[in-house]
Amino acid sequence: MIVLAGIALFAAFVNGALGYGFSSLTVPVALVFYANRVLNPALVLIEVFVNLYVLFINRSGVPAVWKRVLPIIIGLLPGIGVGAYALASLQPVWIKFVTYSVILPLILLQAAGWRRPFQSRWLVGLPFGTTLGILYSVTTISGPPLAILFNNQGLVKDEFRAGLALVRVTESCLTAIVYYQLGLFVAESTSILSVLAPCAAIGIPLGAYLIRRMDAETFRRICMSFDAWVVGFGLSRVLIELNLMASPWAYSVMAGTILIDVYLLYVFFSARKAALRGSQVPSDLAAHSSTVLRP
Repeated sequence: MIVLAGIALFAAFVNGALGYGFSSLTVPVALVFYANRVLNPALVLIEVFVNLYVLFINRSGVPAVWKRVLPIIIGLLPGIGVGAYALASLQPVWIKFVTYSVILPLILLQAAGWRRPFQSRWLVGLPFGTTLGILYSVTTISGPPLAILFNNQGLVKDEFRAGLALVRVTESCLTAIVYYQLGLFVAESTSILSVLAPCAAIGIPLGAYLIRRMDAETFRRICMSFDAWVVGFGLSRVLIELNLMASPWAYSVMAGTILIDVYLLYVFFSARKAALRGSQVPSDLAAHSSTVLRP
């Protein structure tokens, strides 16, 4: 519970700063201690209120973005039903394996800054929404794939956060309803909820306030690294549980993830450093020319 509270507080801080990240940071750590079937209902209830709050503070961007996210929202409907039924039916350890296996490449793609502009909203949005619905109802995670899609659509900051909030309000509310119909809200989920709720109430406003004083892109990239390393560790543990790899060889997955991410971090900060130097050169030239021209 102490570990869960600590990671939930950090995840809430990230969610307040970026508009997503509560589940994608909480789930990889919490799955070490809990099964998806127990963890997900508590997380979904928290996310209903978290996403409504994020949507409220970014409501100015909704008119510009709702048409773009409509195909995704429509596609969510069948996906959430399929994913929730799978959660109720499959063995918890295999759901953990699927969760980690799907999330890890998405995080690394996002960290690598993968870009591929999408032209057709409906052709891409409908199947993407269905896949996202399955992923969210099984794992409660949708931030990384949504961030990749919206970045590739060229959404600006306010539109990006508003689009995320619209989709995530829809998916969390629908998933909570389906979970209730399937009887997934159990006593252990309620005890987890009592830990997560105060953490979200404290962390989200704090993150929204402090991000104004921080470089959002650098902060986002560091959070991705933390997420990738935790998911790599979780996947290594599940491979041992399923007897797919023996210890310590299973931890080569975590080691490989760390090596890839360290390289991507080096590329990211090198590009940031070069961009900073490029922005300083014109200002230095302007200062020099004004000095020369001064009588």
